[in-house]
Amino acid sequence: MKSICVYCGSNSGGKPVYAERARELGARLARENLQMIYGGGNVGLMGKVADAVLENGGEVVGVIPEQLVQWEVAHKGVTRLEVVGNMHERKARMFDLADGFVALPGGFGTLDEMFEMLTWRQLGLGDKPCAFLDIDGFYTPLMTMLDRMVDQRFLHADQRRDLWHGEDLDALFAWMHGYVPAQADKWLDEKRRRELR
Repeated sequence: MKSICVYCGSNSGGKPVYAERARELGARLARENLQMIYGGGNVGLMGKVADAVLENGGEVVGVIPEQLVQWEVAHKGVTRLEVVGNMHERKARMFDLADGFVALPGGFGTLDEMFEMLTWRQLGLGDKPCAFLDIDGFYTPLMTMLDRMVDQRFLHADQRRDLWHGEDLDALFAWMHGYVPAQADKWLDEKRRRELR
C-alpha cells in the first residue's frame, strides 16, 4: 500500500475534535510514508488533513474540478494538484491513484464519494479497502443504517463486514495493511443469481 484517499468535509464541522483528529490522521499518513490523495481543497477538514501531511514531510496529491479552482478553494501548497473537468473525472482519477479509502466526517460529497467506492467494490470493479474513521460517534447512525440494509436483505452481510468503522488509528492502519476483500455476491437471491449466469 502506497497511497490512501481521504474523503472529508469542505467545512470543519461543529466540534473542534473533528479538526484535531483530521490533523492526527494527516500526521500518521506522513509517518507511514503513505501518499495522501484527496479532493484538492484548502478549506475545512480537507485543508487541515492535507496541511498536517505536508507539515510532517508527507506527500499530498489533490484532484480538483476546474469549477472549484475558479472558486479559489484549490490548495496551492500540495505536492501535486491535478485539475480535471468535472466531479465524475475527479472520482475516477482518485480511484486510480489510491490503494485505499478513508472517510472522515463530511456531508453529501463525502458520502457520495465513499459509497461510490463501496458500490464499485460490490460490483467487482475494484477491491480496495474502505474505512470510516469515526470521530465522536459521527458515523455510528450510518452504521446502524447499513445494519438495517442487511436485516432487510438489501445488502449482503459479508459486504457490510467488508468495511472498517472505528476510532483507533492503529486499528485502522492494521486493517488497511492486512485487508483481504470479501468474495460475497451482490445478489442475495439464489434464483436471481442463477438467472444471470
